[in-house]
Amino acid sequence: MTESERIADQLRRAFAGEAWHGDALLRLLRDVNTKAAAKRPIKSAHSIWELVMHIAVWDEAVLRRMRGEIVRVPAQKNFPRVKDASEAAWREALAYMKRTHTELVKAVAAFPDSRLHEQVAGKSQKHHNFYYMFQGVAQHELYHAGQIALLKKAQGLAGSR
Repeated sequence: MTESERIADQLRRAFAGEAWHGDALLRLLRDVNTKAAAKRPIKSAHSIWELVMHIAVWDEAVLRRMRGEIVRVPAQKNFPRVKDASEAAWREALAYMKRTHTELVKAVAAFPDSRLHEQVAGKSQKHHNFYYMFQGVAQHELYHAGQIALLKKAQGLAGSR
């Protein structure tokens, strides 16, 4: 197994399951309905829906950076507001996150190990190479999964630890 394949496996585990820490992101979202996704049980926190979109936006940003693009995510896309709180829109948000993440895992698994220490385009910090970015996106998803678990708990949803 290559290093890129190992990183891709960690991304997959954090997102879809078999993670060392406990419930992966998709398991946490399994029982979240539209109303719960849009709700703000903590007024100063983002909603579950906003976090789902935020995760997808950053997975997409990493994919674009892998293609050599310089990516800066504007504030309105970083945590996009929910404008359509319909069941169909929630299903589409989840589908978008899953599609983007699946594409990211495949791209990271195929990424040449010889390029892991190359600088990411547009990043001035010496340490911001692909290895750092790939590890960071896994950490990012786990961080937000923890927030989602707390938001579920604040709403009294089943399955929150």
